[in-house]
Amino acid sequence: MTKLLHIQASPRIGRSASITVAEHFLNVYRATHPRDTVETLNLWEAELPEFNGATIDAKYAVLHGQTHTPAQLAAWQAVVRIADHFKSADKYLFSLPMWNFGIPYKLKHFIDLLVQPGLAFSFSPQAGYKGLITGRPAVAIYARGGAYGPGSGAENYDAQSTYFRQILGFIGFTDIKEIFVEPTLASPTAKDAAVAAGNQKAAELAAVI
Repeated sequence: MTKLLHIQASPRIGRSASITVAEHFLNVYRATHPRDTVETLNLWEAELPEFNGATIDAKYAVLHGQTHTPAQLAAWQAVVRIADHFKSADKYLFSLPMWNFGIPYKLKHFIDLLVQPGLAFSFSPQAGYKGLITGRPAVAIYARGGAYGPGSGAENYDAQSTYFRQILGFIGFTDIKEIFVEPTLASPTAKDAAVAAGNQKAAELAAVI
């Protein structure tokens, strides 16, 4: 059975443009893929372990081929559970707002837990870095208060989609479709138009992913 995992990174729920478009995507997806399962992980409700000293030490033990101490092992097992749950999906939907030109800190926390050696990527002197989460399509919905697309003059401020695209590529994703919902703060009319355009693109992608 095919599973789609939705990673939800906005805390605004009903007021969130990224969630609104994501919900439209999911409605169309369920209608066109009735045998698939859909799970939403709300990062604001998830229990994300701290990436603290024991976890960092555990990471470097993996990198250097060393045995974990009991404290490191317990910390690492919590990280492995996060990665295993993420990798249990066959397809992915990410919905994220722009915060200070980047991504919400909850999503960055999740990424810092997920992107670990042996779990999401490997490294060798011969091959360099290699992503381990491969062959799976992803759709990313980016909501932004301003306009940062080509021709806007503000392209260089977009550390949201550029970083997220880079990190997905680093861990192995090659099939990444993107939906940009912008500008959402210019006026109510502009937001409605941005959401409507986002919904249209979401429906198109949900039917074929």
